[in-house]
Amino acid sequence: MVDVGRDRFEDLVADGLDLIPPALADRMENVVVLVEDHPTEPGLLGRYDGVPLTERGEWYGTGDLVLPDRITIYRWPLCAMCRTEEEIVEQVAVTVIHEVAHHFGIDDDRLDELGWS
Repeated sequence: MVDVGRDRFEDLVADGLDLIPPALADRMENVVVLVEDHPTEPGLLGRYDGVPLTERGEWYGTGDLVLPDRITIYRWPLCAMCRTEEEIVEQVAVTVIHEVAHHFGIDDDRLDELGWS
């Protein structure tokens, strides 16, 4: 296990977001990225909650206020699975990109094919 402090972990998540090509990052709409220590469900490294861009129709954002989609990256499960800081840097980046891909409507099967699982 690698014990990465909260501030450092948040920096790693920001670094993972910086890996997203600007053309895609500019298209991220109404989404917030959070860090939490523990998942609500065992075994999760990250979680996307929201309406993927590919499923947002003309109805999206009309009427009631639409809360932001949430991408949550879980610190302790990622720390627990890594033995070195280099491993955690890589795994955080993979997890961030994996969850951002869900925001763009890419499912787990396609992410597996692309090597981002």
